[in-house]
Amino acid sequence: MALPANFLDELRARTPLPALIGRRIRLARSGRQWKGCCPFHGEKTPSFYVYEDHYHCFGCGEHGDAIAFVMKNQGAGFMEAVEQLAAEVGMEVPKPTPEAAEAERRRFDLHAVLDAAATSFQRRLFLPEGARALDYLRRRDLSDDTIRSFGLGWSGEGRGALAAELSREGIEPGMLIEAGLMRPAEDDRAPSDMFFGRVMFPIRDRRGRTISFGGRILGDGQPKYVNGPETALFSKRRTLFALDLAREAARAGATVVVVEGYMDVIALHQAGLAGALAPLGTALTEEQLEELWRLSPCPVLCFDGDAAGARAAAHAAELVLPALTTERSLRLATLPAGEDPDTLVRRHGAAGMQAILDAASPLPEALFGMLRDEVGDGTVELRASLSKRLEAAASRIQDRSLAWEYRKFFRLRFRERYEPPVRGRRDAAAPIRRPRLGPRPPLAAGNAVAEQARNLLAILLRHPGLLSDVEEAFGEVALPAPLARLRAAMLEWSESAERLDSATLMSHLTSVGLAAEAAQALAATPNPLPLCAAPEAMPAEAEEGWWHFFGLMHRSRLDEEVAQAVHDFERRPDDVAAQRRVISLRAAQEALNRGEQGMETDR
Repeated sequence: MALPANFLDELRARTPLPALIGRRIRLARSGRQWKGCCPFHGEKTPSFYVYEDHYHCFGCGEHGDAIAFVMKNQGAGFMEAVEQLAAEVGMEVPKPTPEAAEAERRRFDLHAVLDAAATSFQRRLFLPEGARALDYLRRRDLSDDTIRSFGLGWSGEGRGALAAELSREGIEPGMLIEAGLMRPAEDDRAPSDMFFGRVMFPIRDRRGRTISFGGRILGDGQPKYVNGPETALFSKRRTLFALDLAREAARAGATVVVVEGYMDVIALHQAGLAGALAPLGTALTEEQLEELWRLSPCPVLCFDGDAAGARAAAHAAELVLPALTTERSLRLATLPAGEDPDTLVRRHGAAGMQAILDAASPLPEALFGMLRDEVGDGTVELRASLSKRLEAAASRIQDRSLAWEYRKFFRLRFRERYEPPVRGRRDAAAPIRRPRLGPRPPLAAGNAVAEQARNLLAILLRHPGLLSDVEEAFGEVALPAPLARLRAAMLEWSESAERLDSATLMSHLTSVGLAAEAAQALAATPNPLPLCAAPEAMPAEAEEGWWHFFGLMHRSRLDEEVAQAVHDFERRPDDVAAQRRVISLRAAQEALNRGEQGMETDR
C-alpha cells in the first residue's frame, strides 16, 4: 500500500541511522559522519559512510536510507522494513483506509497551493507594488541573489488579492484556509487574508518544500512578525527556518548555529555562514533539538547579548540536559550587548562572527556561568544555593556516566572559584618580577616559533582565566604586529573584566575591531591547534600546555618560573593555587626534558 509521505519522513527522522547500521558493522566517527567497512561487499579499507539520513558506499555504490538498509541487509520487503522500524521508535503504521488516502491526496494539493502562493509573493516583490518591501530588504544589505535564493516576497496590500489571483488556477478559498494562507470566516464575515502588507519569508521543510510562511510588517505595526497557523503540513515546534539549506551546509562541514530571527539567518548565509537556522519566534523545543542533532553532534546556540537572549540561553540549557549523551551536546555563544548576528556580521564581517562561534562555551562551562549569574555568589548562603543548583542540573542528565562528569566539572569549577585564593593574586611580601627581555623583532609567519606563539594566544583566548598567572611571561613573547595588538587588548581587558571567560573576551575583541586577529589565532590552519587549546580542555591541562609552548620558546625563563613557583609554595604550603602552579610548571618542564616538542593536536 502507499504510505503517507509525512509518516515516512517522520519514521526516517526518528530512526538514528548510525545506531541502526552500527548493529551490523563497526562504525567510527569521521568528522561529522561515520564510516566503516561496507556490509554489502568485502573490503578491508573503510569506504562506507553513514550520514544523518542516508548511507553511501564509495566502493560498490550502495546508497539509501534506514528503510533501504533494513530491506537490503535483512532481505525484507518494504512494508516489513517499515513495520520493524516503526515498532522500534514507537510509531503506528497507518491503516489503508479511504480517509487516509484522501488526506494524503490533499497534502499533495496543499504543497501545490503553497508553491503557487510563493510564486505570487516573489513576483509581487519585483513589481512596482513591492517597491517598499524590496527597498527594505536592500537597505538590510541583502543582495538580489540572496533575496531570490530564500524566495523572499511581498504579500500585497489589496485584501483578497491572493485569493483572486490563485482562483484563476482553480485554487478555492477553502484550500487557502487549509494551507494557512487565509483565516476562516467568523461572525458572518468572509474568509480574510492571513498576510497583508508584509514582507514574506517562505518556511520550508528539511526536503526544501514550502510548508508555510512568515511575514514581517513594514513600519511600526504589531505584531512585527507573523507565522502561518498549524496545518497538516506545518508544525511550528518541529520546524526550523532554513533547515533545508543548513542541512546541506552541515554536510560540507559548516558550523551549525542557531540564531533568533529570519534576518539573522539570512545575513549569516549571505556572509558564507550557511549552517545558520532559527526557531520560528518561539523558545527552542525538544523536537527542534532533535533536528539539530541530526545535523551536528554539537551545534552552537547564539543568542543576542540582552536580557531576552540570556533567558533564551538559560531555557535551552535547561531543556537539553535530560537528552544529553556522550555524542550529543551544545555550545553557547553570546554576542556583545546591543548586537545581533545581522548587525554584527554587517559591521565586522564573517570573520567577526566566526570568532564568536569559535569561542562558544562548552555546555558545562556555560551552565556554570548562567547559574552563577542567576543565583549570585556574593554571600555564603548564595554560594550554597549555587552549589545545590549545579548538583540539581547534573542530576537531570539521564546518562549516568555523563552526569558524573558534569558533577565533577561543576565541583572543580566551584572549588577553583571559591575555595582557594584568587588565582594569580601575589602575596604582598613577594617581590614583583618585571620582564627583563627587551623587544624582539617580529617573527616570520609560518615558522615553528610563530606557530608556538600562536598556540600561546589560542590557549589564552579559550582559557582567559590564565591571564593573571602568565601575564609577565606572556608580555615577553615576540609576536607579529597583528597578534601583538591582540595581546595588548587581552591584557588590558583582563585588568578590569568582571568575568574571565572566553565568550566575554571574544565579545570584547570583536567590539574593539580585533575579531579577525582572534580568528587567525584560533584557525585550524596551517596546523591544527593542540588539545589544550580546545574549549573543553580542563584548566590544569590548558595551564600546563601554555607553559609547555612558552618553554619551547624561552627555556631559561621557564626554569626561572619553576624556581619562583617552588619558592612561593614553600612560603605558602597551604595555598592550593600555588601548589597547582608548581604542578603545571613542573609538568611542562619535565615534558621538555623528555624532548617533547609539541602537544597532542585535535585532528
